Formats: sequence, C-alpha cells, structure tokens
Amino acid sequence: MKMNKTYSFLLFAILLIGNSLTLLAQDTRQEKMQRILDEIKAPEIPTYSATITKYGAKADGKTNAKPAFDRLIAMAGRKGGIRIIVPPGDYFVDGPLHLESNVCLDIQEGARIIFGSNPEKYLPAVFTSWEGTFLYNYSPFIYAYEKENISIIGKGTIDGRSAETFATWRKDQKESQMLSREMNHNNIPFEDRQFGTGHMLRPHMIQFFRCKNILVEDVTITDSPFWCIHLLQSENATFRAINFIAQNANNDGIDPEYSRNVLIENINFDNSDDNVAIKAGRDYEGRRTATPSENIIIRNCRFKGLHGVVIGSEMSAGVRNVFVEDCSYGGYLKRGIYLKSNPDRGGYIKDIYINNVEFGHVEDCFYVTSFYHGQGAGFATDIQNVYVENMKCKKADAGGIIIQGFSEQPVRNFRFSNVVIDSAGVAMSLTNAEQIEFNNVSIGGIVDQAPSAVGHGEKK
Repeated sequence: MKMNKTYSFLLFAILLIGNSLTLLAQDTRQEKMQRILDEIKAPEIPTYSATITKYGAKADGKTNAKPAFDRLIAMAGRKGGIRIIVPPGDYFVDGPLHLESNVCLDIQEGARIIFGSNPEKYLPAVFTSWEGTFLYNYSPFIYAYEKENISIIGKGTIDGRSAETFATWRKDQKESQMLSREMNHNNIPFEDRQFGTGHMLRPHMIQFFRCKNILVEDVTITDSPFWCIHLLQSENATFRAINFIAQNANNDGIDPEYSRNVLIENINFDNSDDNVAIKAGRDYEGRRTATPSENIIIRNCRFKGLHGVVIGSEMSAGVRNVFVEDCSYGGYLKRGIYLKSNPDRGGYIKDIYINNVEFGHVEDCFYVTSFYHGQGAGFATDIQNVYVENMKCKKADAGGIIIQGFSEQPVRNFRFSNVVIDSAGVAMSLTNAEQIEFNNVSIGGIVDQAPSAVGHGEKK
C-alpha cells in the first residue's frame, strides 16, 4: 500500500484480539529484556593502579607515550590487573595499544590520547575483520584479542586524528575492498588474506575481538579512521555514557558483530554514519560462521548522524533479540530505524522490539528492505517478528513506514502500536509484506470524528 503526502490517515485495530496480542508481546518483551540484563555484568576495576606520567609519559602532545602504555599494560599479568591512570594533558601515542586481560584505561577528565598517523606503526597486520570479512589488516588503534575484563573509563578523550590521514583512504579502497569480498566468497584461508601495506583498508579505532566482560564508559571518541567501536565475536559488553564526535566517512558509533549480551545506554551519538549498526558477517562467511548477534539492548540514547539504529547489511549469521528503548534524538538523521539486507546475505532478522522512541527531522522514520542496493540472488533473508510501540516522529521528508520484502521471502509479522508521524512525503509503502498489523497509527495527522456531514444530494 502506498499513499501520497496529500493523504493523512488513522488506522485502528478493531478486534480485541489485537489489543490482547499487543499486551502479550509487551510482557514478553519486558521479561526477555530483564533476563538479558541479568546476564550482563560490567567487569570489576582492578585495585592496583599506576599513573602513566610516572612511567615516562609526558602530557605535551608530542613525546611518544606508547612505550609507557605498553610497559604498564604488560604489568597486568604480574599484578593481577592494572588501572592505568591518564591524568589531564595531551598524550601522543605513535602506534596501537594492544590491551591485555584485566586492564583498565582510566582517561581522566582533561586528558586526551592522540594517535599517530604513520601507517607503518600499525603493522605487523593483526587478525581482524573488515566489513564482515575476516582478514589481516592494520591494527585498530586500541585492540584486544581473546582477552577478558577490559575497561576504558573516564571523562577524557580518545582522538584518532584521522581526518587528513587514514580517513582519506576511502577514495582509494575499492580494489582492496572487492578483493576482500572475493576472498570471502571463495573461502580463501584466513592466513592468506593479507592486507596492510599496499592496501587501503582503514583500521578501526577500537576493536574487541573474541573478548569477554567489557566496559567503555564516559569517554569522548572523536576523529576515527573508520568504525569507532567494533565488538567482534565478543560477549558481555557494556557501553555507557559515551560521547561521539565522529564526522569522517564510515564513522559508525558502535558495531556489535557476531556478539551477544550487549548493553548500550545513555550515549550521545554524533556520527557521520550509523550510530549503532548491528552486524553478523557477510555472505558466505557469515552463513558458515553461524554465530548470530543477539541479546542487544539499546536504551536512553540520543541519536544524531546518518542513521539511528541499523541492523545489517552484513548480517548473514542472523540477528535476534534486539531492544531499542526510551531513545530520542539530538539532531537530523537520514533514517531512524533501518533494517537492511539483500539476497546475497541469507540469515535472518527476527524478534526486534522498538519501544518509546522519538525522532525529529528524518528522511525516513522506519525503513526495512530485504533488497538493499537492488542486488543479490539465492539467499533471501528471513525478516519477521518486529514489534514497534510508542514511536513518534515530527517530519519524514521521504517515508513514514517503508517495508520492502523480497518476492521469494516476504517480510512478515510486524506489529505497529501507538505510532505518530506528524508529516511524511510518502506515508506508507508496503511491498512483499504479510501479517502487518496496525493499532493506533497516525501518519500525516489525525482525522477527527466528523459531525453529521452533508453529502451529495443530502439536506441539512
């Protein structure tokens, strides 16, 4: 169904069973969310602490502080954990920080870690992932691989200083990007997927790979080379009260991929790309890995940038049990909620719960497509069981509610309750969609109950 902007309408579910099902879904949502919250525990901060300036680091923004950081990180094993205190000042780090288990970076208010821009300093290449494909590439600026009990806290700043360096590589990445996808589709052994020198795949700012028990809280993240925080094959992670000021290309805020039990809360996003992008691998590799991203709670966040909450498009292992609760906006978004896949991906997106979210000015408020970029064949994605309650939007230039299923695999079982979109270019467009239920939905205004009207040929 498709309506032009001159139309406004109010849709009511007229059967009592509709209200009963909505209440049942709400109870299930609350119970499921609480069970997930009960499993997520932030790591304890180590009791042993050391101040970075006492180990040779200078807060002058010029002297390389990496040796001091590396020395203290190496102490974690001997001390049973370490809290590395970074006092106010600017600390230049010429190369990546590879975290060990039981390390806490405490970047205090007024402190700033500034990373260097020489690509050779981020070699040798490390095992990582790039746009849903495992490979070896330049090290993320902060990297943890198969570690646990890691925290980055404090009101200081992590500055990638990448706008004029790594971020400029995007225009030259195509050849390497396509090579990585070819290796994915052809199941090339990981050790043969060597990038780094001679390639232009930008490193991530922060990556936790196969890690457990993670906390990132209070810090400001700015000027990232690529994705800001990438949570890869990890579990039990809390991201809280982070401030993003990340305006470079592909500066996603938080990207959970193949990960579970994740809490994202009280965050101010200001990103040139997706604020939260939930992923689960690309195409053949994602389907083979078969590790879904699941049990992810996003609450009390303020969105600003390209898209608010995105699932996909690299989601071939499946995404389920995602909760977006009590969120609002801090500025313009292209799309508020965006679920995207195509028939190259396969996998599924299911059991998605959106409750009490508000957007201001967007291009599209709620957008679902299983034919992203109009390409792909053979592996349609199963998208089902999506529940949207109490969603508001002031203005959607393009579309209010857009659902585009795939002809071979229609989108199904969506429920919208108490949705108000004040104005929209296209109120609603549904294609290849089944079992879509509306209960108290208004797009483009509400038509009040009219008094006794005079029709054609009628007399007063």
